[in-house]
Amino acid sequence: MLSVLAKIYGVIADIRNAMYDRGLLRSYPLDAKTISIGNITTGGTGKTPLTALAAEILAENGEKVCILTRGYGRRNPSRRVIVSEGEGVLVEADIGGDEPVELAHRLAGKAAVIADADRVASARWAREHLGITVFVLDDGFQHRRAVRDRDIVCVNAANPFGDGWMLPAGRLREMPHNLSRADAIVVTLSGEEEISDDLTAKIRELNPECPIFAARRVISGFVEILPGGLSDTADGGIGCDDDATDALTGRVLAFCGLANPQNFFSEIEGCVDLAAVERFRDHHNYTQSDADALTKIARGCGAEMLVTTVKDAVKLGGLSFGLPCFAAKMEMAVEDEDAFREFITASF
Repeated sequence: MLSVLAKIYGVIADIRNAMYDRGLLRSYPLDAKTISIGNITTGGTGKTPLTALAAEILAENGEKVCILTRGYGRRNPSRRVIVSEGEGVLVEADIGGDEPVELAHRLAGKAAVIADADRVASARWAREHLGITVFVLDDGFQHRRAVRDRDIVCVNAANPFGDGWMLPAGRLREMPHNLSRADAIVVTLSGEEEISDDLTAKIRELNPECPIFAARRVISGFVEILPGGLSDTADGGIGCDDDATDALTGRVLAFCGLANPQNFFSEIEGCVDLAAVERFRDHHNYTQSDADALTKIARGCGAEMLVTTVKDAVKLGGLSFGLPCFAAKMEMAVEDEDAFREFITASF
C-alpha cells in the first residue's frame, strides 16, 4: 500500500514541477535577493545549520537578512508569526515552531525570522517593516511559488536518495532528477567520511555544472539549559559555554526529537561518554512527565547528565530535570568555506 501511495506522490510532485517549469503555475519575485536552502529527502541533511551559516555570511556582508520558513510543528500553522525581528526571540516554540525559534536564538543580532506558509506575503511585510535586503528560504527547494537567485540543496552522503522511494514509503520528497534545478549541492558528511566517487558521478549525471561542496555537522560547544530555557548572549546568538563544555566529563543520556536522530547520536558519541539514548518523534513537544521519565532513565543507566539539541532545548523552558541538562550547539563546517562564501555572496 505504501509503495502505491509513494508512486502517486511522485507523479503528483513531477506534474507540479512541470507546471512551474512551463509557467502554468506562477512563481512570484520577493523583490530582494533570495537564496533557498533545501533538500530532496526528509531529515538528516543539515539544512537548518546550513541555513544559519548562509544567513551569517550574508549578515557579515552587510545585508539585512530575513529567514522565511514554514515553521512545522507550531500551534497554528496558518498564522504568520514574527519569530524575531533580528534582535532576539519574540515567541515560544509552540507559537513559532521549534526550528524557527532555534534559528532566531542562533542568529540574534544577525537575521530576522518569520514563520509563515505564505512566504511571498511575509516577504512583502518584511521589506516594508524591517527593510530586508536579502531573504533566505529555509526548506525552500519545493516551495517554487517564490522566485530565488540561488537554489542550494543539501544531500546526506549516507543516504543521498532516500533508498529510491518517495514518501510515505521512503524519504524522498521529490525524485533525484530534480537536482537538475540546483545551483549548488552540499553533501553532508559524518566523522571521517568523504564524498564517494559513485556519489559524485551520480550528482554529475543529474547536474553536470553545479558546484559540489562537502560539509560536516560539528558540535562546537554546549550550553546549559536552565529552568528559564536558553538565553541569547550579549553579542547575539547562542554562545558556547566553556564551563558547560568542561562540565561534560560524566556519563551522558542523549535525547532528541528529530526526523533522523541517529545523526545526532553518532555525533554526540564522539565527544561525550554516552550511556544511553532516547528518541522522540520529530517536533515533539516536551512535558514535565517527559522530563521526569528522562531523569529516571538517566539515573537507571548511570548517567550523570542529559544532552539534547538546540531544536529540542527551545521547548524545555519551564521544565525541571533532576540532573543537569545541556544543549549541543551544532554547526555546519563547509570544507572549502572561502569558495562557499563567494558562491553565497557573488550576486550581492
